[in-house]
Amino acid sequence: MTEEDNSERSEERKSVAIEGKLPLKAVGIENLKEANPQHMPPHRYLHPWFARRPTPGARLAVLASVLPADVEPDQLLNWMQIGPSEGTGGESIVDYVARKKSQEDERTGTLQDHYGYPRPFTRSPSKNQREEIHDLLLDQWEGELPTILDPTAGGGVIPFESLRYDLPTIANELNAVPSLILKTMNEYAPKVGSLKSDLNRWSDEIDKIASEQLKEYFPSKNDRQTPSHYACTYTVTCPDCGFEIPLVKKWWLQKQSATKGIAARPQLNHENKSIEYDCVRLPDDIEKSEFDPQKGPYSRSGADCLNCPVVLESDNIQEAFKEGEYRSTIYGVKYVSDSSSSGWRAPTKMDHDACKKASNRVDTDFALQSLLSTKRYDGDIHERALIYGVSEWRDAFTDRQLISHYQYLQAFRDVEEQIRQEHDEIEANAILTILSLISSKAIDRNTRFAPLDTGKGYPANAVGGKQFGLQWSFVDNNLCAGNQSWKDNFERVRDSYEEMVTYLEDIDNPDSTVLVGDAAELEIESESIQAVVIDPPYYDSIIYSEMSDIFYVWLKEYLGESFPEMFPDDLSNKEDEAVANVAEYDHIADGSKSKKDFAAGDYEDKMAEIFQELHRVLEPGGVMTVMFTHKESSAWDTLTKSLIRSGFTVTSTHPITSEMPQRTDTRGGGSADSTLLLTGRKPIDSSTSTGQRAPTLWSDVRADTRTVAKEAARDLLDSGLSLTKTDVIISAFGPTLKVYADAYPVVDDRDEEVPPRRALEEAREAVTRVLVEEYLEGEGLGDLDDITEWYILSWLVHESDTFHYDDGHQLGLGVGVDIDDIKRSTKIWGKKRGDIQLKTHEERVQDITLPPEERSNRTPVDPEALSYTIALDAVHAAMHVYEKQGEDVAIDWLKERNFDTDAGFKATLKALLQVLPKNSSEWEAARDLALGRTHDALGLEFTPTDFTAAAEDRLEQSELGDHES
Repeated sequence: MTEEDNSERSEERKSVAIEGKLPLKAVGIENLKEANPQHMPPHRYLHPWFARRPTPGARLAVLASVLPADVEPDQLLNWMQIGPSEGTGGESIVDYVARKKSQEDERTGTLQDHYGYPRPFTRSPSKNQREEIHDLLLDQWEGELPTILDPTAGGGVIPFESLRYDLPTIANELNAVPSLILKTMNEYAPKVGSLKSDLNRWSDEIDKIASEQLKEYFPSKNDRQTPSHYACTYTVTCPDCGFEIPLVKKWWLQKQSATKGIAARPQLNHENKSIEYDCVRLPDDIEKSEFDPQKGPYSRSGADCLNCPVVLESDNIQEAFKEGEYRSTIYGVKYVSDSSSSGWRAPTKMDHDACKKASNRVDTDFALQSLLSTKRYDGDIHERALIYGVSEWRDAFTDRQLISHYQYLQAFRDVEEQIRQEHDEIEANAILTILSLISSKAIDRNTRFAPLDTGKGYPANAVGGKQFGLQWSFVDNNLCAGNQSWKDNFERVRDSYEEMVTYLEDIDNPDSTVLVGDAAELEIESESIQAVVIDPPYYDSIIYSEMSDIFYVWLKEYLGESFPEMFPDDLSNKEDEAVANVAEYDHIADGSKSKKDFAAGDYEDKMAEIFQELHRVLEPGGVMTVMFTHKESSAWDTLTKSLIRSGFTVTSTHPITSEMPQRTDTRGGGSADSTLLLTGRKPIDSSTSTGQRAPTLWSDVRADTRTVAKEAARDLLDSGLSLTKTDVIISAFGPTLKVYADAYPVVDDRDEEVPPRRALEEAREAVTRVLVEEYLEGEGLGDLDDITEWYILSWLVHESDTFHYDDGHQLGLGVGVDIDDIKRSTKIWGKKRGDIQLKTHEERVQDITLPPEERSNRTPVDPEALSYTIALDAVHAAMHVYEKQGEDVAIDWLKERNFDTDAGFKATLKALLQVLPKNSSEWEAARDLALGRTHDALGLEFTPTDFTAAAEDRLEQSELGDHES
């Protein structure tokens, strides 16, 4: 096609569905339904990976990016497999799903029974539905089916969903670990198909070979009880009495409730100054009052000796680990019986001898001595374990764990050549890849980084917390028996693969390509792609490469020769990864620029390079939809600048509920509970490039920003969408950024460029005012001082005492408070693992029952002061006086300071009653002050129950809302 033909074709390009109205609420509800941990999409069981988007959201992004704008919401939902197949009796699917959601708590059966259809991930479109979609697409895209590209495909949800609609699909990924997942999902599943019998055969062979080699390291107490999990910890020597000090936080092995479960009870052996263990069942064997499993000897500050009063401090423990002056020990053994039941017992000499045998072998076996001697990447995640001497990847495993993984690797190598002889190349590669993923999956729960899950009685996964910290209670697994064994992992991986095959089985000759490389340098022809759907790396939420190294180093041993281009280096690629990785700039930062600034600039540059590359491969008028889920405005700032710098025009934005609230699967709580779909177009005419536009004054853009942000917030609050207050703010970022992008470049009155962050700050402040109007009764915050206003707004917006620092800082800027300046003097907030934690009245007010000279100088609020410049201080002091000295004294105290006529005091108390969690002791203290005779003394025109009822009304209205955005 000539350039002239291409230009003419692009000029006729029609709008797509994502640039119009979407059934956001229905899709958001399906996203939440998919989050049910009892049955998630099969790709989630294939191998651990991070930040996978829900199927409905990915389907919506893919289909809406290519289908014509006039597709009706119900038709779109029908094609997405949302809605009952027998129909809704004349009700729209949109309204039907919303109604079913509002009635969900009243159901008697399963979710599928209640909604009348299974979750969408279990259903692929029928052949007739695909033909209907293809007919529309051929008309929309001038006789061709549009090619969908995901350039940072990660766990593969987007390209896999594209493939289920039989669309030409290209998935690209830099990291080798998710690349193998992608090859399994988007190459082997559609092109090779079912491998069940072959996988069964080869897995049995590997398990048989490895089990024979490992049986001496996992001896059974008797033929009826095979050990499956060993609860382990570390011991260091008490410098005073010479006894072992076990570094256990809690003694639970498997906990059923606060007073019921199985625990290890330590016993002192004075003969050899060691600790031995009994296995006890509470309350059958012993009551919690006699032995409390919650109270282990180790805490963050150090470890208590069980024999003498010595407390070994954390620094001394770290030093002991660095010097190798510690040992690992078993304090409980889980076993499986012939009847498939399981139980716990105390460790025996036989168990300890087996560990010694493993250590002796590691010391004498040359292959094991050199295995995984690769230095770990020196990053933030690395540091958490480096302080305890975990400097090489082999150090992440006990000797027996290392041998276990090694024997399965050797068994894999034993059968590899035979597999290649009996199968063609793609089938052999598929079998070997899937078998290697089984071992890699087993590694996730058989390492010193995997904690004992006392609720389940077996290890949690090592990568679940998005960091690698040494666990004080970890599990040594017998990979030949029980839960998390090779066989158990094999069955999960095999079944996941086979389920994915069924989703694609009626698609002939699927057009699917998996690329491995940098998204900024794609091996794709220019102007050959019609649509990009990208879920980009999230700034600094997850450092994917660093987290993946625990898998990379083992997968390189398995597949390094089969796929040498995927494993060129000892560790995964950090240099080309598009994340804000401060560890890359530890030695570059100077006084004028911090390492965080360098990392942010690097992320912006790399995202700009990726977007520029996407601009190159997209045809004129092509669509790019970005799925972005992040709370920090700095992440949005860099993403937006990168997108604009690359020449895209923002055409639409949509918020969609994508995750269960209160997730803890990202660093620092960076990810939000909703995703923003931000869509841009490659301009048809290069003369519309942003670099050739006249600048727009910030004063004009600022007014428009506030207007659209408030409108977006109001629409969302009225929509019935399942969004937190933080999500309402984030969701307003989309229209705000569209205003900014349309006006770009934006300059102030000194002709200096104004970054997107300024627009986002304005949007945050404007939406916060809307939230105040919506959720605070009466006059809102009136004329309260800035510090009190910030504290109340923080509770209102985040509905928690702990939230991301950037959120709190931006909120402070909106009300004229630099939170860093007030931190020390007011003690109104403190840091908790890098986040902000709001302080209570108990933490801020001096104890009035103590003489002044004995009161802590760490608490800034004097309850005997006669006046306060900060209204919150006055209310906190009043709450304290009421609690400590009773109602009569509190009334005199209030009247002496004229708080019965102080509008600021009353407004603060009223606001706290509305924003504090109703089940918290802080709310109860505010409630007590606003009831009874103190209520009358203050002349309050409200009671706490007013706000409880109002909150319930708003909740009911939100649940029943059926407006579609």
